[in-house]
Amino acid sequence: MKIKEYVNAEMVRSSLANTPQITFEVTDACNLACVYCSYGELYFDYDKRDNKVLDVEKARRFLNYVAELWDSPLNKSTHNNLYLSFYGGEPLLNVPFIDEVVSFANNIKSKQRQFTYSMTTNGLLLDKYVDFLVINDFSLLISLDGNEFSHSYRVNKDGQNSFKHVIDNIEIIRHKYPDYFTKRVNFNTVLHNRNSVRDVYDFFKKNYNKIPSIGALNDMGIREEMKDEFMRMYRNTTDSLMQSENYSELETEMFLSSPTYHSATVYLLQHSEFKYENYNELLYGKVPQKKVIPTGTCLPFSKKVFITVNGKILPCERIGQQFALGCIEEKNIDLNFEAIAQKYNHFYSKTDTLCSECFNSKGCVQCLYNLDDLEEEGEPECKGFMTQEKFDLFRNSQLNFLARHPEAYSKIMNDVIYR
Repeated sequence: MKIKEYVNAEMVRSSLANTPQITFEVTDACNLACVYCSYGELYFDYDKRDNKVLDVEKARRFLNYVAELWDSPLNKSTHNNLYLSFYGGEPLLNVPFIDEVVSFANNIKSKQRQFTYSMTTNGLLLDKYVDFLVINDFSLLISLDGNEFSHSYRVNKDGQNSFKHVIDNIEIIRHKYPDYFTKRVNFNTVLHNRNSVRDVYDFFKKNYNKIPSIGALNDMGIREEMKDEFMRMYRNTTDSLMQSENYSELETEMFLSSPTYHSATVYLLQHSEFKYENYNELLYGKVPQKKVIPTGTCLPFSKKVFITVNGKILPCERIGQQFALGCIEEKNIDLNFEAIAQKYNHFYSKTDTLCSECFNSKGCVQCLYNLDDLEEEGEPECKGFMTQEKFDLFRNSQLNFLARHPEAYSKIMNDVIYR
């Protein structure tokens, strides 16, 4: 197989210098035992969970490393805000780490970046640490699957539903810090066979006047012997929406949280002739791309950097940890930009023929790390591959959606900023 150059070392280094988000997996310990957990018995593509905590010195070392890039010519960011995010396990089990990293970041002597702090939490320890989160103005994403039955896969270590505990802690925040709750607290919901898009929407709208982010179960890295159990729990978000009573109304109310609205937005982004990346394109015309990169994979570090509890460096928390691109060592950062570029070029070249035959290659959102048999010999299998017939059906479904919601086109084109 001939390896083509789609990415080079300088592009990877530049992406890291301008990354908008760095996420630390502060611990792999958790105080829940969720049935569908991505680090649980359904899956295989993660490091062993050993109740470890991330060494704060490694976090400091990495932040100093990227701070040097911010002060270099590689920094081309037009904005200087960077999200520092904390992930687990349950991150609030390691608040001393978070406190030290926040203090360290606040004292970094770089005029190139200002920090916004964010966290994903299961909510069980919010009563203990809410003051700290409010003082540091954290954007908070609480995992809650809806009402008590909907939430019943999220159990504590003795198998009891965590719903009441989480709800009680949410109420503490609402009453103690109402403005913070309104502005900084949002919710994340996993869709499965015990809830639905309609039920979830109604629960959050009624109780909190908020629209949660709703996502399906992670369908990558599933153990062969657990696939039947996975399929028993799995529900597709679009199918669930379409089965809702008055689903068209629900689509409009949810806007980008609706899978159909989101799909139409991506379609317009990739296929509309009236979308411009910047004012130069609008005034002087679009410059044709010299080389189209196969798949919809982000350039490494262009969207975020994920640091695991073991110090592995990945481009995202959603991919298997066997795909680490580097590591934070005891005394240095092991990050070989040339090797990363070569790895990506190898993967891209494997998919090149397949992508060239796909009728939706222009609008592809398929991450190559989610392709089956990526590391095997030969061409990988892509579940998003579209023949002419399949693409025609896809395009018609998007156009039918826009015809059904004539206000959607204007709202998407005027209100959505894609980064």
